[in-house]
Amino acid sequence: MVFAVHLRLNPMGLNRTARGIVFVPSLLLGGAFLATAAWIDGPAAANRPLALALGGVLVAAGLLALVLPEGPKANPPPATGEGPSSRRPGAGA
Repeated sequence: MVFAVHLRLNPMGLNRTARGIVFVPSLLLGGAFLATAAWIDGPAAANRPLALALGGVLVAAGLLALVLPEGPKANPPPATGEGPSSRRPGAGA
């Protein structure tokens, strides 16, 4: 809920590069935790629920990064070169 509110207030929003930066590592790390939970043996088997939980959360976070909507498109700069930044305040025309 808080993240969704932040996206509405943040004019940049999410972009495609940020999605990839979140998606790929979280999916790979989550897969590693899930694989560890599948092959864990011996005294470390008590950690299987923890590995399953961490792997599930990481995979879910990566997939959530893909389904979140992109931010608004940036407006292109003015074509004439007379944008608001090129004028000095108080200068007469």
